[in-house]
Amino acid sequence: MAFYEYVSQEQLTGFDMYKYSAVDSNPLSVYVMHPFWNFVVKFLPTWLAPNLITFTGFLFLVLNFLMLAFFDYDFYASAPDHVHVPSWVWIVAGLLNFIAYTLDGVDGKQARRTNSSTPLGELFDHGLDSWACVFFVVTVYSIFGRVEAGAGVGVRTLYYILWVVLFSFILSHWEKYNTGVLFLPWGYDISQVTMSLVYIVTAVVGVETWYAPIFMSFHYRDLFTVMILGCAFTVTLPMSLYNVFKVYRKNNLKFSSVYESFLPFLSPVLLFILSTLWVCLSPSDIIEKQPRIFYFMVGTAFANITCKLIVCQMSKTRCQPLSWLLLPMAVVVLVILSGLVQHYETLILYVWTAAVALAHIHYGMCVVHQLSGHFNIYAFSLKKPSTD
Repeated sequence: MAFYEYVSQEQLTGFDMYKYSAVDSNPLSVYVMHPFWNFVVKFLPTWLAPNLITFTGFLFLVLNFLMLAFFDYDFYASAPDHVHVPSWVWIVAGLLNFIAYTLDGVDGKQARRTNSSTPLGELFDHGLDSWACVFFVVTVYSIFGRVEAGAGVGVRTLYYILWVVLFSFILSHWEKYNTGVLFLPWGYDISQVTMSLVYIVTAVVGVETWYAPIFMSFHYRDLFTVMILGCAFTVTLPMSLYNVFKVYRKNNLKFSSVYESFLPFLSPVLLFILSTLWVCLSPSDIIEKQPRIFYFMVGTAFANITCKLIVCQMSKTRCQPLSWLLLPMAVVVLVILSGLVQHYETLILYVWTAAVALAHIHYGMCVVHQLSGHFNIYAFSLKKPSTD
């Protein structure tokens, strides 16, 4: 069972009829980034597969995550009494983040340039984007860190901020699930450019600069939090609801009942409930002991759920109410909350995180393999498979 067929025959038929439809109204994207990406893509060789560009950009984000994990595993490096992250690391982080963002912007242009656009390319792109959320949120956290006093952000606060970012991401795919059109969120481009700049600025001015209050007792950590929450609740959420409502008024929603329309949120909400119960009732306060691993576990489980939604959204099939991953996780959380394995909670977290990661990687590899075979293409090459 090396390659399990996760995509049903009904979904494969839906992929055959798929047409890409998206709206990008963000001024930063339209007037600045797209012209820049159009310039960059001209320098790429025409033999370079778009999916390889997408995957390379994703690996840069993973590299950033691992690099900061090496220098700041427990998020204390920005504290005044700790050894700070070297300045060159922030420069590398900023460059890698911007390069990853650029590659994410040019992969689709390369596909159109080489006449190699397929539904697999979009699925691969958005699937990796869903996993990338946890990497860039957790990586940028090291700038402020979990400092006990001053400019720090608590690990529990970051946990909820992460969930705001995750739900903001899934909103756009919930829109497309209901409307058939992907409304690209404004917050993504703004956040990527901002993060890249903040990394570089941090290398120049040092993390100590972020300790000073901006005005009275309002710190940069508060600005960081306000920007994320403000963007989510004043831009992303209202625009998503408005876009769905517009289509609803025209009687063009893909699903007529309220239950079917909101079905994609069921599994993410249950994941949020399970992980939050674990955070709040953990016998050993696991979020304080292993925040990085816990964030990674939650982000990976979320990505797995979101990828399945994207498959349903693109194939115009009904979203499954529950992800199978939630059942073993519910068992894990119940065992943890029983208090019988308090001394092994960290070990259980590591084992469960590894299981989630392997399950998600297996899912991704199988779906890419299955769709590659279905469309008779190579995922990472523009050469055509032999028909002999």
